[in-house]
Amino acid sequence: MDSLSLLGLIALGLCSGGVTGLIGSSGVLIVVPALTLLFGLPIHTAIGTSLAVDVIASIIVSIVYYRMGNVELRSGLGLALGAVVGAQVGSRIAKYIPSANLGRGFGIFLVIIGAGRLSGKGLIGLLSSQHSPQSMDTKNVSGQNNSIKVGPIQVAVSLVLGFLLGIISGIFGAGGGIMFLLTLIVLLKYPLHKAVGTSTLMMTLTALSGAIGYALNGYISPLAFILVGAGAIVGGRIGAVYANKVPEASLSKIIGIVFIALGIIMIAEQLL
Repeated sequence: MDSLSLLGLIALGLCSGGVTGLIGSSGVLIVVPALTLLFGLPIHTAIGTSLAVDVIASIIVSIVYYRMGNVELRSGLGLALGAVVGAQVGSRIAKYIPSANLGRGFGIFLVIIGAGRLSGKGLIGLLSSQHSPQSMDTKNVSGQNNSIKVGPIQVAVSLVLGFLLGIISGIFGAGGGIMFLLTLIVLLKYPLHKAVGTSTLMMTLTALSGAIGYALNGYISPLAFILVGAGAIVGGRIGAVYANKVPEASLSKIIGIVFIALGIIMIAEQLL
């Protein structure tokens, strides 16, 4: 691999980590298409490598949010435990899916996520209807809901939802950050910034579980992991520190366009 490719992998990590830090989203939506389309890695190896990078980026981002007082995992343990088990199931299912089908499936997954972001009816629309501007203020969030209580029914639902999200993570390599975020906000009524910090930490556990499953099947590229991971560490910290300065609606639309474009390209590539 030439020096330009090596620099490209580091730059990919910077972008991936930045996305995780800014919006708590799994970097898989950037890393997998880039590794397959630009660097020629097989889809299974790209997903496994992306999950491993997700672990590194999520740890760095979670530390930043924790220092800001925006991590509350106690009431989300059911979701996290279910996701860890589900990720193992998903990673085992993935090895039996032909590369072409997995590539097309991932492309469709990208288009759906991108369309939701672009339309504003996904995360942005939900947040605007569920929370007032005051509840999304970082200063207010750090002092609210410090002990969020959840009943037995919510814990059971969290386990089931976590298991399903974990399966999706294991198959498509998505750490589940956005899906965890929505679940924490809608089901457990977390304030926004605390939900972002907590979902990122939970994504660390899910990504680790999925990465182990792929690693056991030999689907991780050590060189790509080291270089993309190094960039993700830097990008993740920068993104997390400056997250509150980024206009969420504008960023969501831009990422939505990118995801849709990448998804269409991946689908077209597998059909040719």
